[in-house]
Amino acid sequence: MSPAALPTLSIAVGVVVERRSADSPWVDFIWRGIAVLPDKPVMTPPWTVLREQDGTTLFYAGSATVDLYPSETARYRDNLASGSPSVWIVLSPSDGAWPYAVTAVTADPAEGEGFTEAADNLVEAVPMPEVLREAIESFVAEHHVEREFVKRKRRRADPEALARREHEGGQE
Repeated sequence: MSPAALPTLSIAVGVVVERRSADSPWVDFIWRGIAVLPDKPVMTPPWTVLREQDGTTLFYAGSATVDLYPSETARYRDNLASGSPSVWIVLSPSDGAWPYAVTAVTADPAEGEGFTEAADNLVEAVPMPEVLREAIESFVAEHHVEREFVKRKRRRADPEALARREHEGGQE
């Protein structure tokens, strides 16, 4: 991995997942990430029940890190300026005791959207905790470099280029 691909800052977070009884003949439960804790709980093992009420169970699903990269500060800045900064919780199917595992938590909207390409992933945008928002603001202030947009010039097509091309298999 190149040094530019390594995160400059990794922030530990805890992930809270909700399991709700489904009113469906095809599935028993609906799962979704609902919150990020500003730090990972030290003595709480993954998949600890936090609360049960009216067919809904909240779990501490485990910890993850929000990795911040200097090359992505524009996306973090746009997320912070959105009016409701979010982090994206990614849960992937698991063969273990629980149906899902915490795969990632990200503050990059494009990365969060990218995780939706795997159809089995559950991806939820949840409110960003204040402590995390402050850390990301500081990171952006320290690392952001404004880059000028450069529009590429289009090369004109050469209509004769196809006519001059050698054909495989002999002369025409």
